[in-house]
Amino acid sequence: MITASANRRGILAMLAGMTFFTLNDTLLKIATVALPPGEIMAVRGVFGVAIALTLVIAGGHIVHLRELARPVLAGRAVLEALVAVTFITALHDLPLANITAILQATPIVITLLAVILGLERVGIRRWLAVIVGFAGVILICKPSPAGFQPAEALTLLTATLIAFRDLLTRQVAAHVPTIVVTLSAAGSVTLLGFLMAFKETWQPLALGEIMLLGVAAILVTLGNLSIIVAFRIGSVAVVSPFRYTVVPLSLLIGITVFGDIPDAAALVGIGLIVMSGLYTFYREQRVCSPESASLTPAIGAGDKP
Repeated sequence: MITASANRRGILAMLAGMTFFTLNDTLLKIATVALPPGEIMAVRGVFGVAIALTLVIAGGHIVHLRELARPVLAGRAVLEALVAVTFITALHDLPLANITAILQATPIVITLLAVILGLERVGIRRWLAVIVGFAGVILICKPSPAGFQPAEALTLLTATLIAFRDLLTRQVAAHVPTIVVTLSAAGSVTLLGFLMAFKETWQPLALGEIMLLGVAAILVTLGNLSIIVAFRIGSVAVVSPFRYTVVPLSLLIGITVFGDIPDAAALVGIGLIVMSGLYTFYREQRVCSPESASLTPAIGAGDKP
């Protein structure tokens, strides 16, 4: 039985995690002004791998490193690397609040994939939630007759890749420690970043840029660990909706740091995506058993590119 006190601590952990993630995204967006995506991925990744490997050793999980070669974990790592590429590339050209809001459509994409792959049947109310969420995306992106702009299309691709990643995460064996999953993701992102050097023009790194990416690696690690703590001590149904606090946080930082002020249509779109995502989550909790609801996010929950 999860107590009210445990739920409060879970909520605080979730809020901390969303704050860490937003600060990480802010630093990455600053870095994209001067550095190409691959260089950002490689440099931040070196710090990230070092942190994750240290935690693996400190936690006595070295024996689980053999799991990295398993197809499910390897496939998830590949998807994580692709998510990082598309996310960081889009981050250069889109306001922070916009890209954050569009990514909150991931539960909607997961619903669509579950139907397409025959994993789940969806009723009319959840279909309406999908339509409302997509309408929110349209209001934010305002596509021309030719379609979405490249950065917006990349963001939608990112949300789709995250959905595939999250579906695959559910197939990771329960005995695999979360930090090992995190290490596999950090390693794949770092490797792809270095491979991208062959087609990018890398820039000389100043001490300030190295420190910025080092701090970003710490922030994203703290964010993922906070999410894990939130789900392990609190009820999934209670703490999960607080994920959406990342949207107003991104909106606030976007205005104060980058001067990005969404127009009225974008604000309405952000609201529609959040409401649709919350309703989609609510319906998932209604159709899932308490046991499955509590176990689903235990591994990789909240992983951030």
